Amino acid sequence: MMKALRFHGQKDLRLEEIEEPKCGRGQVKVKPAYVGICGTDLHEYMGGANIVPTTPHPITKEKIPLTLGHEFSGVIEEIGDDINDIKIGQRVSVQPIIYDGTCGACRDGLINCCDNNGFIGLSGWGGGLSEHVVVPRAAVYEIPDSVSMEAGALVEPIAVAWHSINISPLKKGDAVLVLGAGPIGLAVIQCLKAKGAETIIASEVAPRRREFAKHFGADYLLDPSKDDIVAKVKEICGGVGADVAFDAAGVQAGLDQALKAIRAQGTLVNIAVWEKPAQLQMNDLIFRERKYVGVTTYVQGDFREVLDAIAAGTLMPEPMITGRIQMDEIEEKGFKALIEEKDRHVKILVEVNP
Repeated sequence: MMKALRFHGQKDLRLEEIEEPKCGRGQVKVKPAYVGICGTDLHEYMGGANIVPTTPHPITKEKIPLTLGHEFSGVIEEIGDDINDIKIGQRVSVQPIIYDGTCGACRDGLINCCDNNGFIGLSGWGGGLSEHVVVPRAAVYEIPDSVSMEAGALVEPIAVAWHSINISPLKKGDAVLVLGAGPIGLAVIQCLKAKGAETIIASEVAPRRREFAKHFGADYLLDPSKDDIVAKVKEICGGVGADVAFDAAGVQAGLDQALKAIRAQGTLVNIAVWEKPAQLQMNDLIFRERKYVGVTTYVQGDFREVLDAIAAGTLMPEPMITGRIQMDEIEEKGFKALIEEKDRHVKILVEVNP
């Protein structure tokens, strides 16, 4: 038996004793070390189940209660008897996407767009908030010696940002607007810096998060509750607007501002998951030939690129960590802290087996 943090429904988290999973062919057994609490976890806690399946998931065949934790690092403690390219004791970061490999998107290499996709730690196959988890071999990425296990647990959210920039038309020297300086917005700012953006403008209401944005490379800080975002961005960008904008906030007012703040033929990239339907002012796109692009999570290769960038010192994400807690503190010092004191925190890590 082992301990696992299980989601039973809205505001119903339970640290339970469950069966320890067995490792089979094509699989590796991982002992989780550090696990990040994600915004998606918070949305499920506050209003779920939404993403967590209440009927059997088409791939995992599992439904609530399920183990949480999809941002995590760990150590391999067992491997399937058909695996010879990774060793027991290897430190790894886990890429949690679950995909069928047969739908049109998967055949095109777009596992993030799978018709039946899900996530380890949200849709079944266990999760990082447990003493042991068994995952497919393809889900684990070796952590370089120079990268800490804590940074390994941050690879997942950073890969979201990395992928969004890869999808965008960003060129070295571009001016960029980032809406929201939560974990994903801050990851975007770091990745933009690493990829050569010349001018980074962050729009964020919370003062402490603006400070984080500055630390990670934002050149200009705007407060959307006080500043005229469109006028300020155009002023900073020589009257033409930003080349690219990234929406990591998912707020209607921000969307409206960003569409007007990008230049003619500029691109607005949406990363945010929206809680409510949004309206798009089509004439703001049409008459300036602007583009609006949706992105989701990451594709194969993004985790490796992020780990390599951290190893090279191009990305240094560990200052995003604003708290470390234990398994028995998750609800009070993790979930509730991130909900009730979100302006003070960026990323809280759970120490499962540090």
